[in-house]
Amino acid sequence: MGIPIPGHGRFRRRLALAFGRPEGAGDQLWRRLIHGSGAFVLVYYLLPPGFFVVLPKEEVLLLALAAALVLEGGRWARGYALPTLRPYEARRPASFAFYAVALVVAVLVFPEPIGAAAVLGTAFVDPFVGELRQIPRLSRLNPGAPLALYAGLAFVAFTFVGHWPWAPAAALAIVAAVAGVGAERLRYRWLDDDLTMTLVPAVVLYVLGHGLLGLPG
Repeated sequence: MGIPIPGHGRFRRRLALAFGRPEGAGDQLWRRLIHGSGAFVLVYYLLPPGFFVVLPKEEVLLLALAAALVLEGGRWARGYALPTLRPYEARRPASFAFYAVALVVAVLVFPEPIGAAAVLGTAFVDPFVGELRQIPRLSRLNPGAPLALYAGLAFVAFTFVGHWPWAPAAALAIVAAVAGVGAERLRYRWLDDDLTMTLVPAVVLYVLGHGLLGLPG
């Protein structure tokens, strides 16, 4: 049983037309936009500790995660077909649930520059890779362009969020790009690339940058 969203069909058609894509590509493009919006979780770093007054901001973030997991649990229990879910997700946990877990773990567990790099990498590079695979004339840019984009985003996170020196920041940005884009290429039925692409580079960066080099977090 699907969950209708008023106007969603019209929006998808307009989205596809705006990007010069076939009408059926609207769902795919909508998923890309939703994926990119995951970077909004980084606003968490900017909020003062008492911003929500009644609850610490950590608990608010965990409640948002719990809501996403409850929605996913309801989908399994009641057989709902949520918009934009792909057919294979009917037989396994949905990508949005993996993504929600990955985003929350990234910002709550890891130092801010590492969490920011991991979130930005997954939010923007993953849909970018997907688009390159859909457009034959651009496929030759894969994996070079995604690696460059990931490294650039990570370098920005390291220098502007962590104030790391540019040399180790540049070196670790390359490491993060290789780990992140490499993790995206892994395919497991019960393990989503939204989770691996976020947490694999985060763990690698924590060990190298925070553990071995002692860079500030």
